[in-house]
Amino acid sequence: MTTRSETAYISAGANLGDRRRNLEHGVASLREAGVLLKKHSRFFETEPVGFREQPWFLNMAFEIETVLPAEGLLDLCQAVELAMGRTRTFPGAPRLLDLDILFYGNCVIETERLVIPHPRVAERRFVLEPLAKIAPGYMHPVLRQTIASLLASCRDTSIVRPYQSGDDSV
Repeated sequence: MTTRSETAYISAGANLGDRRRNLEHGVASLREAGVLLKKHSRFFETEPVGFREQPWFLNMAFEIETVLPAEGLLDLCQAVELAMGRTRTFPGAPRLLDLDILFYGNCVIETERLVIPHPRVAERRFVLEPLAKIAPGYMHPVLRQTIASLLASCRDTSIVRPYQSGDDSV
């Protein structure tokens, strides 16, 4: 019996502690759990959206291949966040690590725990900018627009700028 793998896209962000190290540790933890990292964006520094009275974020996007079902991937992402010390106090709160599943293949999933495609992906420049660097032609399975097109029409005017860190490896 062959296990079918799926391509998924994840957005990662951190605005507490050593932001870059937190993102790198999150990616390493996913790899250690058997997730294959196929592509990743560079790091972007982004201003907070929603709750604005907090430090700026470091964000990135990556493409993975996994044999985990979508909810299994969600469980893994949440376990990695928890292991890093993430606590969920209120929506938009500062965080050590945030891992959001944006897309899981071309699936449309809506359960109590998980909605894919991520419901706010098209509204968030801090998600679209990094994602457009690795998957500009990916077609949103519901909106039927490419990531590049969604970025071009995004109304979010928050600041998203390349992070001047030198090395963008993870």
